[in-house]
Amino acid sequence: MEIAAAAARLRAAAEAKPLKLPVNRRIDETHHLVIGDGLGVWFTIQISPHARIQEALFERADRMPDDAECAAWLRELMPGLEAMEAPGLPGAHARRFEVFDRSPSSAPIA
Repeated sequence: MEIAAAAARLRAAAEAKPLKLPVNRRIDETHHLVIGDGLGVWFTIQISPHARIQEALFERADRMPDDAECAAWLRELMPGLEAMEAPGLPGAHARRFEVFDRSPSSAPIA
């Protein structure tokens, strides 16, 4: 599967149906993709009055996704942005990366 095309589809779905925080935390399957080798990829965009959050989650049933496969997807899902990895649970088979974009004209988030 070509990562660029799959990532573009996920990005388009997230842009078309962003989650509105704090009330809408329901994610549908258009934000999810499982590729042939078993890597599950979730991508969402969450918006609030003060921020826009892009989040990518990578998961496998048998092991944690490695750095190279996550980096390849992140380049396509969040082009030009530097995503930070969120802390995970010990022994988990998932990795989550986020980019926070806070509007400079908005009040600080407490």
